[in-house]
Amino acid sequence: MAQGAGRSDEGLYNKAMDLFQQAQKPLADRVRPGHVGEVIGQEHLVGENRFLRALIEKGQPTSMILWGPPGSGKTTLARIISASGNYAFEELSAVAAGLPEVKKVIERAKQRYRMGQPTILFIDEIHRFNKAQQDAFLPHVEDGTIILIGATTENPSFEVIGPLLSRSRVVTLESLSAEQLQAIIKRAMGELKGKTLEPEAARLLAELAGGDARVALNGLETAAGLADVITVETVKQALQKTSLKYDKTGEYHYNLISAYIKSLRGGAVDAALFYLSRMLEGGEDPKFIARRLIIFASEDVGMADTTALNLAVSTFLAIERIGLPEGKIVLSQTTIAMATSPKSRAAYDAIAAAERAVRDHPAAEVPLHLRNAPTKLMRELDYGKDYRWQAGFEHPGGFLPQELKDEQFYRADDLKKA
Repeated sequence: MAQGAGRSDEGLYNKAMDLFQQAQKPLADRVRPGHVGEVIGQEHLVGENRFLRALIEKGQPTSMILWGPPGSGKTTLARIISASGNYAFEELSAVAAGLPEVKKVIERAKQRYRMGQPTILFIDEIHRFNKAQQDAFLPHVEDGTIILIGATTENPSFEVIGPLLSRSRVVTLESLSAEQLQAIIKRAMGELKGKTLEPEAARLLAELAGGDARVALNGLETAAGLADVITVETVKQALQKTSLKYDKTGEYHYNLISAYIKSLRGGAVDAALFYLSRMLEGGEDPKFIARRLIIFASEDVGMADTTALNLAVSTFLAIERIGLPEGKIVLSQTTIAMATSPKSRAAYDAIAAAERAVRDHPAAEVPLHLRNAPTKLMRELDYGKDYRWQAGFEHPGGFLPQELKDEQFYRADDLKKA
């Protein structure tokens, strides 16, 4: 009887410890979905009859790279995939782990594989591993020792080695909408006993989270620690400043500069100013933006307003001399000027056409009458024949090589008003 009582006490103790440990976890971890039916968002992947849902339900995972913004559910999906069958699950963060840790995980995976159990290896922030570290996975992905699931916020085309990409499927996740974040927040409130969240506060929290569920849940947990009734003011205190999604060398960098240039090209002044501000707030080098304006001045404004190039170069020089914060006014002025200028691609199209002609006719000879004739022999060979040093002089033989005599590279296009 005493032994039975002891086992009962031990069971109660273990249960109490499990409850205590669960309560100590961050809110974001406590409310993490445990199966695919609980996932909010990413309908294009986990909706009915979608690729990832089918893969999970069949329990047949494959190596993949989960590419998406922070807080979009990459880790959650990796864990749900690992629970879909008889798989061991190993998790490494590329921020903290190195090659020795990778080798240890692979060795454990080999032992399991020999016993008939495959291993799912989840690498968070895989883009932070260098080429040698990524190379270490290749033979073990190839022979099935591990099923690799990498998570990255950066474009895999730039950050993951080609051989690994060719052996994996790239799965793209999307930022969560404000409505989806509100649904996640509502579900999380079930963990916060005795706390109340005002509807306007929930909307503000979802908006400030910027598509990131982790930011939303961490903000909610912080706000719950400040007051029992979570108001708009509580949320503002909990989230002192919105964290802008921007990486000066990564995907957001390329997306924002692309949106900025396309807005300038389309004459969308307000959009161009918005993307300019996003880049500057995210810490972008203002000289990088100024350099792109110089390119834009010739490529897009070009012959429609030849003073645009002078303005862009002056902008770069001004940025070099005064920097930020005052330099943002200079960038604003030039952004507005470029967006509202008429546009001409004639200079861009002309040099592109000339380059094609050079590639198509690499052996085209300079006409004799255009060649320099510094010696008597050259003049006897008709070098420079009938040429006159006169502005606007048109030689009967033309100026292009014979096989290109009818080519026209520069065409004065109709100016496109912004």
